[in-house]
Amino acid sequence: MKLVFWAIVCRDVKLAFRQGGGVGLGVAFFLMIIVLLPLGIGPDLALLERIAPGILWVALLLASLLSFDRLFHADFEDGTLDILMNGPIPLELVVLAKALAHWLTTGLVLVIVAPGLGFMLNLPVDVFAPLLITMLVGTPGLSLIGAIGAGLTISVRRGGLLMSILVLPLFVPILIFGISAVSEATIGLSPFGPSFMILCALTLATIVLAPVAAAAAIRASLL
Repeated sequence: MKLVFWAIVCRDVKLAFRQGGGVGLGVAFFLMIIVLLPLGIGPDLALLERIAPGILWVALLLASLLSFDRLFHADFEDGTLDILMNGPIPLELVVLAKALAHWLTTGLVLVIVAPGLGFMLNLPVDVFAPLLITMLVGTPGLSLIGAIGAGLTISVRRGGLLMSILVLPLFVPILIFGISAVSEATIGLSPFGPSFMILCALTLATIVLAPVAAAAAIRASLL
């Protein structure tokens, strides 16, 4: 069962990099948001520093949305999903494997580039580590919640907009506590306070609940 799980993860990671588009598009979109927003806000460095955590988290969330509709749709169209559903591991583990592959190819990449883009928002260097840690903790939850939306819209052609509408409200708690944890670090407080603990709890909850919900959504969509 473990071999099948990791085989699915490796397959999806390889396909993501071979097909291209998804990873590069997410990074490019992330970069465009970070470049354009300061131009609209103006040259107020103090203001940019104050809102930098929120801008980085919102930009990362929006960039992640671009690739969620590709989680199951290609496998649904070529029949691979039917094989996976009848395979040796439960559908919930298949969902978890595909969400992990999405995080490795999208969420993790965006987290790695986030501190570099923080320079453009006058984010203090000593906040880079808290930013990385909170994003590393929170982004797996985004991928898992995105899997729920992808499962609900799996049979809908060009269902990206509908999926975004469905999952955005579920992203709000992770967004709030992720921004709050980084903001506490910018004012000199410990980044590992209550906000970070709640963020960890939210991610753990999605690891347990989201695969079950996404698997149920896939089964319901394919009936």
